[in-house]
Amino acid sequence: MSQAKKLDDPSSLLSNIDVFIFDCDGVIWRGDTLIPGVPSVLDQLRLAGKKIFFVTNNSTKSRVGYKSKFTSLGLDVHPEEIFSSSFAAAAYLEQTNFKQTGKKVYIIGEKGISEELDAIGISWLGGEADKAKQPDMGPGGRVEVDHNVGAVVVGFDRHINYYKLQYAQLCLNELPGCEFIATNLDRVTHLTDAQEWAGNGTMVGAVSGCTGREPTLVGKPAPLMIDYISKKYGITDRSRICMVGDRLDTDIAFGRNNGLKTCLTLSGVTSEDELMDRVPRKKGTEGIQPEFYVETINDFYPAPSDS
Repeated sequence: MSQAKKLDDPSSLLSNIDVFIFDCDGVIWRGDTLIPGVPSVLDQLRLAGKKIFFVTNNSTKSRVGYKSKFTSLGLDVHPEEIFSSSFAAAAYLEQTNFKQTGKKVYIIGEKGISEELDAIGISWLGGEADKAKQPDMGPGGRVEVDHNVGAVVVGFDRHINYYKLQYAQLCLNELPGCEFIATNLDRVTHLTDAQEWAGNGTMVGAVSGCTGREPTLVGKPAPLMIDYISKKYGITDRSRICMVGDRLDTDIAFGRNNGLKTCLTLSGVTSEDELMDRVPRKKGTEGIQPEFYVETINDFYPAPSDS
């Protein structure tokens, strides 16, 4: 695969793209801090007639929750333009007719997942309700599980604990047909703009470790969200869609695997040295190259030179 090119001539990309899909963390914001210049770029893309979507692997918020975050940062974004991995988990369960089984979902994760399941009428337990629970590990101690659980969904959880892990492993190891679903496998995430934090790959890895099972992945780089967007909006030529993100193994792999153009932004977790193989790649990113890269998405509309 050829080496990524720095986007020195933005028109070479913009003129060939009708739809831009943006990751959020590390592209639009870091933690709760908006990356400077982003509102102007989004406005100019809309004025140029580009369709815009936001596809994030962060499952802590539902689409309604993300709409509130965009608004709080001064960004006018429509709810139907937002696709989170919490929504993807609900969409997957809807597509597989999970509700018709009458089963419940056990959640490791935050309210984004439970809100999306509520929206489609799927019963669930766990999640934030279990954040303070501790298992009885004295003589004869055991965790009792609801035998009507038919799936365990694992999303990013700032209140992960041993009780949740034990409940999930019992469901997956002892309940026949119980499905293991991961919203994403991100190794790190942006909880603040000061440093990287352990991501949902941590939670998923713990559950995989005690069950020996690999999950069904619904977030990037899995195709579920781009398939959903393409079908819903009648997009037939994926070569005129550009995925813009800061992660090689999720955002760029999502684009490359699904026939999209790709552009990496260096405003998140990937450095130029790593991209150019001047330092060792992180595990899982080897050989993944975008077509273009930028410092931030402000490079789509660079400021005029003073000269």
